[in-house]
Amino acid sequence: MSRLFLIIGILLLLTTEILRVYFIMPFPGSQHSNSIDIAYFIEKYKWILRIIGILLVAAPLYRIFSGKGKIFLKILLSLVIILYIMIFFFFNFRFEADKMFYQPSIKNFSAAAENKIDSDKLVIGIEINGQSRAYPIQIIGYHHQVRDTVGNRPVMITYCTVCRTGRVYSPVVNGKPEKFRLVGMDHFNAMFEDSATKSWWQQATGVAIAGPLKGFHLSEIPSHQASLSSWLRLHPNSTVLQPDSNFKEEYDDLADFDKGTIKGHLEKRDSASWKMKSWVVGVKTNGFEKAYDWNDLLKNYFIQDTIGKFPVLLMLENDTSSFHVFSRDMQGRILFFTLDKTAAQLSDSNTHSIWTPDGLCISGPLKDAKLRPLAAYQEFWHSWENFHPNTSQYKP
Repeated sequence: MSRLFLIIGILLLLTTEILRVYFIMPFPGSQHSNSIDIAYFIEKYKWILRIIGILLVAAPLYRIFSGKGKIFLKILLSLVIILYIMIFFFFNFRFEADKMFYQPSIKNFSAAAENKIDSDKLVIGIEINGQSRAYPIQIIGYHHQVRDTVGNRPVMITYCTVCRTGRVYSPVVNGKPEKFRLVGMDHFNAMFEDSATKSWWQQATGVAIAGPLKGFHLSEIPSHQASLSSWLRLHPNSTVLQPDSNFKEEYDDLADFDKGTIKGHLEKRDSASWKMKSWVVGVKTNGFEKAYDWNDLLKNYFIQDTIGKFPVLLMLENDTSSFHVFSRDMQGRILFFTLDKTAAQLSDSNTHSIWTPDGLCISGPLKDAKLRPLAAYQEFWHSWENFHPNTSQYKP
């Protein structure tokens, strides 16, 4: 019986340390199953499981090492103990997400004139109460989240490079500002833990998927992905997050992420259409969701479509990285557009007014009118499909 307790105790100790990290990090096979509830249970009760394991092995180990047990068995158990110590160290101090990806220790913002970020780099931009800021994806892609205050409002800018998802949330939970740490991932998407309730929150959706607040949503703040030059054209007074010199090597590893040519298979773009790592533009409007192949947008520069019954327009700028998605409903009138690619302008066939790619009418009967922007994101197809299971696909 004591040997049975010894075996069970050893297995319990080993599996507790391994599985609590395996299920929430990108190990082979770990991100393809719905294992968050198991992972959360192990994390929540890890100390109880550890104590049970220690109690199961304590007496048998004492008897074996204090008595005249076989030398082979003592050597074998010594190796098992060393193995457990090594597993405990690596799975608690090396493989956990917040031990691999750190928050910036220096947050410097520069105006356009002093900015040192290349103008073609992708940024996540936000504007709140007249204040605008741009956060380079190369920077926030490593940190996964950056906390800030914009327009006197606390914000949490998040990015998951494995899903290519940029989202901005209000870090206010139950009426109080909350702190979050990167705890791992679910279905390849970054996952955060709040410090108050220890609930786990999905980055792509802002939904708590485990813990006391399961089912709650963080409030999303509208954001826009574009090249820095495009963002500054629209927001010339914007400040730009500058690199933290403590993480130069980590930023350099993501230098090719914007273009999708990075070497890592989890982050590299598949140039074919509708593959796991293909780029899509996901659009949400009026309860409907639809995905558009990035290759179609690259080929045509604009797409007119309807999502549900709602008319939409997708527009790609000449830099081939900045895109916009608008409603074509202008005060009850559905606009239809043609593109002058050379002039980088749109013309609506309804009034023959001229529009810029960022939705501003610059001449014609509708001059100074603006198209209403819609929530839209560039991300990997596997991400959009997984977190928006009711999405439809645009097929020209």
